[in-house]
Amino acid sequence: MHTNNSKNERILKEDKFAKPVEDLSSEDEILESELDEAQNSTDETGEIIEETLEDAEIVEEEEEFKELLESEREKNMNKKMKKLQEENEKLENEVIAFKDKLLRTTAEYENFRKRTTKEKEGIYTDACADVLKEVLPVLDNLERALSVEGCGEDLRTGVEMTVRQFNDAFNKLGVEELPPEGSFDPNLHNAVMHIEDEQYGANEIVEVFQKGYKRANKVLRHSMVKVAN
Repeated sequence: MHTNNSKNERILKEDKFAKPVEDLSSEDEILESELDEAQNSTDETGEIIEETLEDAEIVEEEEEFKELLESEREKNMNKKMKKLQEENEKLENEVIAFKDKLLRTTAEYENFRKRTTKEKEGIYTDACADVLKEVLPVLDNLERALSVEGCGEDLRTGVEMTVRQFNDAFNKLGVEELPPEGSFDPNLHNAVMHIEDEQYGANEIVEVFQKGYKRANKVLRHSMVKVAN
């Protein structure tokens, strides 16, 4: 009797800790659900890690591209700087050459100006000498006429000879007397008196007070005249 009671007590204890089959199935489902959630979480974590790695690779690629771009910019900048330096040196050489040419041109012009001035002075001196060579003999004859004693007729003859010599000198020098008659020409004549007279034509020269002379096309002295009408 005691033995049966002990056996019954053991069975009761075992039954106390035993769970129904339905409870075990429910726990298995929960475990499977938790495992699925854990697996999904692991997958999501893996995807996040993969995305993170991809983002890291993109960032790394962007950094490499930026470095490459910066390197290319630096190369281009160096090329431009080198080109600018070469152009600057070329311009400096051209400026130096231009300054040298300008200095040489200025020196040549100064020498030319001095030489031309000297040549002009020489030409003027030669021209004056040519004129004086022809005029001095006339002065000599005038001085001789004054030193000779004689009558008025002799003096007149001497003066006429001197005038002829003067005219000969003018002919040699190419000096011509302006025409003493004809119409008034402001390019040749200087009218100092004007009269109204029907026997003369319009702007006709009536009298010459002072002869005018020209050489080639250059008027040396205008004729001083009286003009009618």
